[in-house]
Amino acid sequence: MYEVSCGARFAIAAFVSLFCVLVVRVGAAMEAEPLAAVPSLREQGNAFFKEKNYLKAAAVYTQAIKADPENAALYSNRSAAFLNLVKLTKSLADAEMTIKLRPTWEKGYFRKGCVLEAMERFEEALATYHEALKQNPQSAEVAGKIKRLTQLVREKKRSKSAAVSDKHSEKVNGSQSATTHEHQQLDVVLQGAIPPGTSEEVRSFVKEVIESSMKEWNDSNGKVDAGVRFCVGKDTSKEFLPLVGVDKAFESPDTVNSCADFLRRYAVESSSMAAVLVVPKNAIAFPQVWKGQGSRKWKASNSNGFFIQMETSALRRLWFVASSLEQGHNVCRTLEQLDIDSHAVLPPLFR
Repeated sequence: MYEVSCGARFAIAAFVSLFCVLVVRVGAAMEAEPLAAVPSLREQGNAFFKEKNYLKAAAVYTQAIKADPENAALYSNRSAAFLNLVKLTKSLADAEMTIKLRPTWEKGYFRKGCVLEAMERFEEALATYHEALKQNPQSAEVAGKIKRLTQLVREKKRSKSAAVSDKHSEKVNGSQSATTHEHQQLDVVLQGAIPPGTSEEVRSFVKEVIESSMKEWNDSNGKVDAGVRFCVGKDTSKEFLPLVGVDKAFESPDTVNSCADFLRRYAVESSSMAAVLVVPKNAIAFPQVWKGQGSRKWKASNSNGFFIQMETSALRRLWFVASSLEQGHNVCRTLEQLDIDSHAVLPPLFR
């Protein structure tokens, strides 16, 4: 056997020790390198978000999260991006992760409240906003949300109570309601506007949207939320909600075109068969399709009311629901079909 001298042993030990130190330093450097990129990635994501390029913003925030998975602010930012993309399940998951990582930061609760509000889970959203205010009592933004949502919840409860009362009254009196008459009129209008070959699912979907919008207008004294309802595919119904809010879409030609581009992508991704836009006339700064002469004029063009635009791959239709004051209350009066080529509020959504 060969014997190793003391000097050789010392040299080997020193070499092993030095090698271990180098391995540790290289490992630390490799870990630090991705973390060093996080601030830059976050800035890039924020820039895309400000440009309203929410898809790229979400992608960049995802890169940053992979490098720093314990960073609550990154999940908060991505939640906001997903919310604007109407990917509500993903947005909610990120908001909840934000809360998990920083339970005393109001931003996580604020994000969660915004998603729940978009899901129309208003009472849950209100409770979450109250939790956000608890974490930061000075937040004027959260306080404003609470004030507005409290009023909305109160109005919805009042409308529901009034609807129950009206239904009971009709049952007691045994009289045919005005609503029944409106439904009969709507059947006649849709029968003339929608060809026989149209699927029953699409026909029922359009009728339901129109009926619910007219009811909302009557119950809320001349108010209806601007939104596009999608007849989403069965395979995507869990990931995509059927309603997309478009209250800021009609401010300018640019906002209209940007909104239409987004809605087209949403229609494809959600495998939707049809979409119906509902928007009050007073929410439209552009395009003011009721102005003009000749073919651009229609019977109720000077009336208050709201537009209903139906979109499928094979069919486009447009109606205006005129409103009038009856005993100080705004109620739907007529449903008038318009020439969509002359008066379209949105460009085609299915191509």
